Amino acid sequence: MATEIEGAPPAAAAAAKQPHKLERKWTFWFDNQSKPKQGAAWGTSLRKAYTFDTVEDFWCLYDQIFKPSKLLANADFHLFKAGIEPKWEDPECANGGKWTVTSSRKATLDTMWLETLMALIGEQFDEADEICGVVASVRQRGDKLALWTKTASNEAVQTGIGRKWKEIMDVTDKITYSFHDDSRREKSVRGRYTA
Repeated sequence: MATEIEGAPPAAAAAAKQPHKLERKWTFWFDNQSKPKQGAAWGTSLRKAYTFDTVEDFWCLYDQIFKPSKLLANADFHLFKAGIEPKWEDPECANGGKWTVTSSRKATLDTMWLETLMALIGEQFDEADEICGVVASVRQRGDKLALWTKTASNEAVQTGIGRKWKEIMDVTDKITYSFHDDSRREKSVRGRYTA
């Protein structure tokens, strides 16, 4: 087994073998709500799956596990910054909201999911500190992605994030932003912003 890259100095060969570190750590979560226990509180089926901080770990996980098209109905995949739980109650999410896009085709959902994941871990959003994570939800009535953010009341920042997310996913349809506070209070939530 060769230990050097042919023609490269030993230092360059060693550098080529180093993992490619990300700006921050990210955590995949999984939630299967297909068979909720009677009286169980929301979030009881939410499980932390894996935290990673390198490009190599991301691709290993994505290639083996984390494609929304592999999910059963009523299940969710989440990718959130490490230390933030994908719950409204998390202090980082409590005053936030989410941009939502729907998809009627599994292949489209997988593509939008992957493009979003790469944009998040690659720090492609100007307002990256404002983003908490993304959720892929598979449902009988239609699948959706939701990009969670920290400060719902900052319309200018949220609109910038929404426009950038549409560009990243190559979506032309209007997407809407809803406040988590509205979702907590109302069964049917109206969008506050659009992009």
